[in-house]
Amino acid sequence: MECLGCRIANGVEPDLNIVYENELITCVLDIAPFNEGHILILPKKHYWDVEEMDSETAYAVMDAAKKISIVLKTLFKPDGISTCQNGGKFNDLTHYHMHLIPRYEGDGFSWSEPLHPHGAEKRLRQTKEKILVALNIE
Repeated sequence: MECLGCRIANGVEPDLNIVYENELITCVLDIAPFNEGHILILPKKHYWDVEEMDSETAYAVMDAAKKISIVLKTLFKPDGISTCQNGGKFNDLTHYHMHLIPRYEGDGFSWSEPLHPHGAEKRLRQTKEKILVALNIE
């Protein structure tokens, strides 16, 4: 297996801290956690982006996110949980993975404003129409 994500998801990498798995997904502690309890959920089959996943695997990812979020809230008492996934060129693992990050007020995690204003907030109606047409919903 050349893909690091596949090796992690299938238990091939050494010293993994697997916290949950089933036949479709594996959940491991992130080796560079933003906060204690930072988890990665990876499908065992190779996918690069979310839209490539079959529905059963996508459901397994979300089901694990739900189960593990409950555990993280119970154990670590965070102010919240951030759930995120980076696709395309921003997917540094080159294998689909979802992060579950326990969050605390003032922890420094941020969603930043765009560096270059784009005016998308002025085109919401047009953007909605484009998406509805693409989804074949009118």
